[in-house]
Amino acid sequence: MSRDSNYDHHISIFSPQGRLYQMEYAFKAASSASGLTGIALRGADTAVVVTQRKVPDRLIVPTSVSHIFNVTSKIGVLATGMNADCHSAVQRMRYEASDFEYKYGYSIPPAVLAKRMADIAQVNTQSASMRPLAVVLLIVGIDEEAGPQVLKVDPAGHYLLFKGTASGSKEQEATNFLEKRVEKISEFTFNDTVRTAIVCLGSVLGSDFRGNEIEVAVVQGRNGKFRKLTEEEIEDHLNAIADDADA
Repeated sequence: MSRDSNYDHHISIFSPQGRLYQMEYAFKAASSASGLTGIALRGADTAVVVTQRKVPDRLIVPTSVSHIFNVTSKIGVLATGMNADCHSAVQRMRYEASDFEYKYGYSIPPAVLAKRMADIAQVNTQSASMRPLAVVLLIVGIDEEAGPQVLKVDPAGHYLLFKGTASGSKEQEATNFLEKRVEKISEFTFNDTVRTAIVCLGSVLGSDFRGNEIEVAVVQGRNGKFRKLTEEEIEDHLNAIADDADA
């Protein structure tokens, strides 16, 4: 038994090696609990999130299973991790967005919302009264000054702006895929952004998709709305990707 073995009983106690085991458990649960991989990508005037749609039971209505949520009309989030924690985090995001607009009279910017959620997550690493949520948030939205944005918030309360990022079980493989295209990402059109995100997900999972097997949501332009693509729209992009591969 290692000398660290007794230091995983409390959230806020460091082991002699300077590790917080409860936070490591939260990160592991966030990446593996759902078995999903999420991709977020920001092009020239578009931000997109893509993930799988896994229906765990044939009796469940497929359209009721989703990990992509609206927060405001211009902000959405892809939450990967434990389902209950995902819904709890999204509910808190909606509350914070609504409270901000009520207080200040304008919609909350994506970066401010990400910082607020990161602050809440960080407080949960200091107190034994609330465990960290096992969820990673990929936030996409429109900033009136900066345009489309992609932000990532992890269970420890760390957040950053990204050109492209990933979460879930194949996070590292997806990150490697996006890093090879980092020089061109900022110039991507709407179609380039959506299709690159879909190709990235397909590449790391090693499979082809049908329109009802993945979820895609986008926000475009400075006045665009966050919306999910329909199965027909996703099929159109999948067909275009197939045609490009055959060309």
